[in-house]
Amino acid sequence: MIKVEHVVLASPEQMEFIIEGMRNPMNSWEKSDSQACSYLLKGCCGSCEKENNGCRTDSKENDFYMGINDYTLMQRLANAGTDHRKFMRMMPVYVRITAPLYWWKEFDTYKVGTVANSCSTMHKIQEKEFTLDDFSCEHLISDWIGDNNDAIWYKDPPKNGSIECPIIFSPLDALRITIGVLNTNREAYLRTKDKKFWWQMIQLLPSSYNQTRNVMINYEVLANIYKSRKDHKLDEWRDFCKWIEELPYSELICGYCFKDYEDGSSSVAAISDYSRGTGEKGTQE
Repeated sequence: MIKVEHVVLASPEQMEFIIEGMRNPMNSWEKSDSQACSYLLKGCCGSCEKENNGCRTDSKENDFYMGINDYTLMQRLANAGTDHRKFMRMMPVYVRITAPLYWWKEFDTYKVGTVANSCSTMHKIQEKEFTLDDFSCEHLISDWIGDNNDAIWYKDPPKNGSIECPIIFSPLDALRITIGVLNTNREAYLRTKDKKFWWQMIQLLPSSYNQTRNVMINYEVLANIYKSRKDHKLDEWRDFCKWIEELPYSELICGYCFKDYEDGSSSVAAISDYSRGTGEKGTQE
């Protein structure tokens, strides 16, 4: 399970700054045809030649108009490789992600260009009672079917010999048992403040436990993630890459090599406009 929310993108003023820097190497600032727009200045739109190109100021939102010259240059630089598309490192994305610890372990390989503030298990693991909703367990088997050949037999060998106890439980049952043990030690720690009970929670906590982090990342890092993870065996990575495809100007990250997913959905459907939200369709110059 992965939940992506509270997405904050570059402001119109930041986009102007990014494009200005993108044009520095060739001193081509006069060719820039993008601009920031504010609904507070809506009265000025009557003289703006771009007012009919999908402007969002009608809904009292600040907007940014991406001109075809700037967007074409962005695409050329993005296709030329990491050495040339430094502007993508300046395009920030702030996002709040809730995902299991086993996913975060892989995400943490992306250290350069990312910053994260996470909910702390060290300080706050005892704050609330553990429930099944705190874990990513959608793939755990809840009932054994058939002759139970794949069932887990719980064995409790006493000191004087091995005795098989006739108890069968599923993987989901095993997680429920773990949650019960976690809560027992949580209650003991809250009652006694004995750190040995805190250690039981820390060392027993499954990697399916969901943690929330507020992350700052940029388009260049997202491009690296998309290239490496779009066909990953973890559902969380594939869902994260679907989210990347829905970002503005995601063609700079993904190109046009979109795919059809196993559930029948198509990532092409997420990319409806040529310039991702600017209202422009058509061809490049």
